[in-house]
Amino acid sequence: MMRHPLSRAVDPDAGWLTVVMRLAFLLLLGTSLARYLTHHLSSPLTPWVVGLSLALAVGHLSGLSERRQGWLAAVLASWAVLVLMAPSFAWCAVPLVYTVLRALPPRAAIPLVTVLTVLVVVSELRLPGGFDPTMLLLPPAVAALATAVFLYMQRQGARQRKLIIDLIRTRRELAAVERRQGALAERERLSVEIHDTLAQGLSSQQMLLQAADRTWEQDPAAARGHVRTAASIAARNLAEARRFVHDLAPADLAEQGTLEAALAALADREAAESGLAVRFHLDGAPAPMPAAAQSALLRIAQGALANTREHAQAEHASITLSYLGDQAVLDVADDGRGFAPGRAGRGERGERGERPAGGSRGHGLPAMRARLRQLGGTLTIESAPGEGTVVSAAIPLEGR
Repeated sequence: MMRHPLSRAVDPDAGWLTVVMRLAFLLLLGTSLARYLTHHLSSPLTPWVVGLSLALAVGHLSGLSERRQGWLAAVLASWAVLVLMAPSFAWCAVPLVYTVLRALPPRAAIPLVTVLTVLVVVSELRLPGGFDPTMLLLPPAVAALATAVFLYMQRQGARQRKLIIDLIRTRRELAAVERRQGALAERERLSVEIHDTLAQGLSSQQMLLQAADRTWEQDPAAARGHVRTAASIAARNLAEARRFVHDLAPADLAEQGTLEAALAALADREAAESGLAVRFHLDGAPAPMPAAAQSALLRIAQGALANTREHAQAEHASITLSYLGDQAVLDVADDGRGFAPGRAGRGERGERGERPAGGSRGHGLPAMRARLRQLGGTLTIESAPGEGTVVSAAIPLEGR
């Protein structure tokens, strides 16, 4: 089990106060001893006073009285005997009160502090010079004030440490939640990448190999053409897979260098492989675009053409990349059978969540929307039965 960093000490900030109290005790003890020796040097109690003073100094300054109750009892007993013999040692009670409050719980410390205060009052009343009423009030007031302040600060410190511990625990839990959310987001992103690359390529290969199998006996040349096309798609998928493992950047974008060149190459390749007449058109002067935005638009174009090839039964398609000042817009249009946005069907979900007819992939358009949402863009689907489909993706350009 991991220990909490604040559990190593009850009060990690009290070290300096302990040093101050020990030095204060040593100063008060030395001052009281000097005063006693000045006035009572010839007293028969002097050797006892000096011996108890030295023992008291060693016992208290060793620090054991704060950790071991036996040592604390010995220190307090030595002081009690010393103060009864020499009342001038009464003011050493202030550091001893602090020691008692630190070493014992409040239920035991408060009665003991009361006893120390009574001893101080008794010793002060034994001083020569007559009765002084302030001696009945001053020591209890000082002891009560010191005890109240100490207990208040102790409880405040405990509450603050608890708050800090709760804060650290909450931060750790929040970090764990963020890691889990990040893992889930990464899984979703990876599923989108796999769908837009490997899954589409494998689907195309399957269609071509099925076509080759159907025409193998009647038209061997056409069948071999389908197999060669499938092999070309497999090679491209292999490059995508390697790029996917390396940095998830589209292979076309890495090879062509610019988004415009990659889209033109995509149109040419799609026309050569599927027989669908695809053309690319650039509208406006190309503007700087982040790599993530270029990758997203290329993936969207690939996904839209895959849907056209598999579901639309189209003869022509077009890819248009437009730079419109503050945004870049990609339009992928086809003259296929289209679908009714207000009617549910099978396959991809259209605008407002409807599905066009044909296919069962069910992941492309939501993946496109997810890509664009991360980049602050929007996706629009325009379609009607018999009138084709237009997939439009808009991404804002940075610094415009």
